[in-house]
Amino acid sequence: MNFDFIVVGAGSAGCVLANRLSTDPRYKVAVIEAGGKDSSPWIHIPVGYFKTMGNPKTDWGYHTEPDPGLNGRAISWPRGKVLGGSSSINGLLYVRGQAEDYDGWRQLGNAGWGWDDVFPYFKRAETWAEGGDEYRGGDGPLQVSPTRLTRQVVDDWIDSAVNAGFKENPDYNGADQEGVGYFQLTTKNGKRCSSAVAYLHPVKNRPNLEVFTNAQVEGLTFEGNKCTGVKVRIKGQLQEIKANREVVLSSGAIGSPQLLMTSGIGAAEDLKPHGIEVRHELKGVGKNLQDHLQARPVYKVNVPTINTEIGNIFKQGMIGLQYAWNRTGPMTMAASLGTGFLKTRPELATPDIQFHIQPFSADKPADGPHKFSAFTASVLQMRPESAGHLELASADMRDYPKIHPNYLSTKLDCDTIVEGIRIARKIARQEPLKSIITEEHGPGDHIADDDYDAVLNWARDTAVTIYHPTGTCKMGGDPMGVVDERLRVHGIEGLRVADCSIMPIIVSGNTNAPAIMIGEKTSDMILEDAR
Repeated sequence: MNFDFIVVGAGSAGCVLANRLSTDPRYKVAVIEAGGKDSSPWIHIPVGYFKTMGNPKTDWGYHTEPDPGLNGRAISWPRGKVLGGSSSINGLLYVRGQAEDYDGWRQLGNAGWGWDDVFPYFKRAETWAEGGDEYRGGDGPLQVSPTRLTRQVVDDWIDSAVNAGFKENPDYNGADQEGVGYFQLTTKNGKRCSSAVAYLHPVKNRPNLEVFTNAQVEGLTFEGNKCTGVKVRIKGQLQEIKANREVVLSSGAIGSPQLLMTSGIGAAEDLKPHGIEVRHELKGVGKNLQDHLQARPVYKVNVPTINTEIGNIFKQGMIGLQYAWNRTGPMTMAASLGTGFLKTRPELATPDIQFHIQPFSADKPADGPHKFSAFTASVLQMRPESAGHLELASADMRDYPKIHPNYLSTKLDCDTIVEGIRIARKIARQEPLKSIITEEHGPGDHIADDDYDAVLNWARDTAVTIYHPTGTCKMGGDPMGVVDERLRVHGIEGLRVADCSIMPIIVSGNTNAPAIMIGEKTSDMILEDAR
């Protein structure tokens, strides 16, 4: 139980680290995953997120605390608890973000994190199904494909958005993000390409790589200010695994800061009430929690949508056969089909809202779709000012921390979500959507566009996370920074964090592709420092 590198968490970034660090046979690498193996077929069928989200075998099943910005509601926060982490249960959407996001990180003092620095890692990670070019990768482990599924209602939404004055963009991961089109997916031949499928499974038999599953890390071990390993519970027994060189936390924006805090790294006022001895004071651990909040306008329509396509057992059987025969049809559906990266104000340099267009509607994925034909025009603010924090419930890693998202706590955030809903309505009033929409199910025609308070209150009553928690171990040299630009935990030797918790500011879009990029870049930094 002695390794050179220990990676805590086999999620989007952790699987990358497992692969890249074990490429050098001189180093022994351990990857420790609290969840189980990704053997369920529902993980690998794209639409399987309906089965894996909310399932305690694959989802941590976190919930927030009642949030003032959501009129006191507590909401669920799914996070992957399985090999591949959230990339095994997410909506399969591949979005890099904007170049300006990463240039902003560099401007904050994080050398090596500008767009020119991270772009090569996005390309290295990816095989784009339509071929590599100056913007897209052609020979990486992660398979990225155009959607295999189209629907009239999504085509009509794209056409209506163009008629509303927005441009069509066939590749938002290319030269320019702005515009509307279809999502790109982490799939190959109609099957999910999680980080585990892309990075871990091809190398799992390397003699210098060991993968532990159903293994809960409960604490870090130290000699002075050097992290020397982890305490991990395997089959009910607490064991210690030693790291000769480094421990890398890749447990996500909830797990990584929680493990730091329960191990004595954090703000004294957060640790002492739980009887945790402060090993190193870092006030930013668990702070700077940022997420994308989605408002979900729903429109009833007079054309078929997924809601009605799966309306009986016979239809479901035909859909299953279609997938079995040629890997096409609704079972290849990502969480959203259409997207749009748009501006709420013309003076903005880059888009500030993102649409997720779904040819179905539901109150919650686990509840299944509504009984009527409808689509959802989900809209979110990409760069919220609001930031929350995590609060320990106890000193025990098995006790979930209290999540305080602090949504919609600034005027800009409120203004942006209201304007995003107005833009969703503007598009819905254009042809060809106008002719197929029979009713606005939500917010509803009783709420007028110009009634700011009513639109905002509807968002507070109904909006939910779109599953992008970030920022809780933020990179930076300021008093709230947790890691430096090489992702080393300030004041502790032999310990890094490599996941979306290191983002100083959330990226403009979905977070799985950036998490994989972070894993790629961190692996290079670790191997450089090990020489």
